[in-house]
Amino acid sequence: MKPIIGLSPLYDTEKRGLWMRPGYLDVLYACGAIPLVLPFDSDKVDVEQVLSLCDGLILTGGADVDPRLYGEEPMEQCGEIQPFRDALEVRLLDIALYEDKPVLGICRGCQMLNIYNGGTLYQDLTTQIPGSLNHAMTPPYEMPCHRVTLEKGEPLHELLQVDELPVNSIHHQAIRRLAPTLIPLARSKDGVIEAVWMPGKRFVWGVQWHPEWIWNIDERQMRIVQCFVDACKK
Repeated sequence: MKPIIGLSPLYDTEKRGLWMRPGYLDVLYACGAIPLVLPFDSDKVDVEQVLSLCDGLILTGGADVDPRLYGEEPMEQCGEIQPFRDALEVRLLDIALYEDKPVLGICRGCQMLNIYNGGTLYQDLTTQIPGSLNHAMTPPYEMPCHRVTLEKGEPLHELLQVDELPVNSIHHQAIRRLAPTLIPLARSKDGVIEAVWMPGKRFVWGVQWHPEWIWNIDERQMRIVQCFVDACKK
């Protein structure tokens, strides 16, 4: 039996439509999983029922998380906020973490993991960290933008067996205060935390870059997703 992976949906404000980038689906199929795009429904009973169909959860990229979730007012540089999506992902994490389902957070999903567990974000890296790297690359997104240094002795370093990893980068927000339950897996040269994990769980990782854009060019990116899918099989 292939594991079923639930994906938090993206929302197109102009078209008022739910959608999903095909890269998320493609890499999951390639890793031997079945992707399931979840509905925008944050009702506790409904989410429990839908998530019961899933062996794991991916929190995808997308719009900025509402800073009010970590006690701040939105800065002028803050992008589009989608409270209904925030509500869904909080509910998904309530259930997934309680039931110890594997979770992989990608870009915004990594940020949501941090916020959910008590951390905060830089609302705009360029404004709040003068001289920071360019974390908001332009297409093609299949190319690396900068490198991250992997924390030795942590699971990502053990998985890939490299000290540095080239990554793409499509974000202007990032982890500021790390949640007390999370441990860094990787950092960029400007000190920004680029990946995290939660000890004591089957698999709870977050990466700030986008493996779904680059997995078929760099097999190490596919190995990250494969490690998540393998955890969903157990």
